[in-house]
Amino acid sequence: MTRPRAALTCCVLALVAVGCGIRPTGVTDGGTAPSGISKGMRIYFASDNGLRGVARPGTKIHDLLGAYKLLLAGPTPEERADGLTNLLTDAGPMSVTSHHGDVTIDAPRYVADPQNQSTGQLVCTFARAEVLLHGTRPDKVQVTIVGEQGMRAGPYQCQQFLTR
Repeated sequence: MTRPRAALTCCVLALVAVGCGIRPTGVTDGGTAPSGISKGMRIYFASDNGLRGVARPGTKIHDLLGAYKLLLAGPTPEERADGLTNLLTDAGPMSVTSHHGDVTIDAPRYVADPQNQSTGQLVCTFARAEVLLHGTRPDKVQVTIVGEQGMRAGPYQCQQFLTR
């Protein structure tokens, strides 16, 4: 009889120790659930802290050059007041092609520089457009720029310009 009583005493003590100091709480709101990658078009502008993507909710593009037109339109007055600027001026006639996530920008008057935020603006904006138009995974998009005198720059991924 002492053995079962000792086992019972140990179980009771273990339950008391485990529950000690824990008080029940009510339901707590955890906030909005994370939504993952944004669903709409984003264009990228320069700031003192590097590139920043801004959403263009409700904006639909039908081809890759549509993203370029959005970029050339520049930041809104509110975005400019928030320190965003467009370092990219009209790079002249441009064509853009994509094949399975490999985007090629043919801009004969553009000089691509991986240290320049304007190059990042092009790469990230076209990468986002590729994701939306063709369903390519963001980490699979690579952008090559064929600029002045046929000089090739890249391939780049947007992430290279966002982690500076």
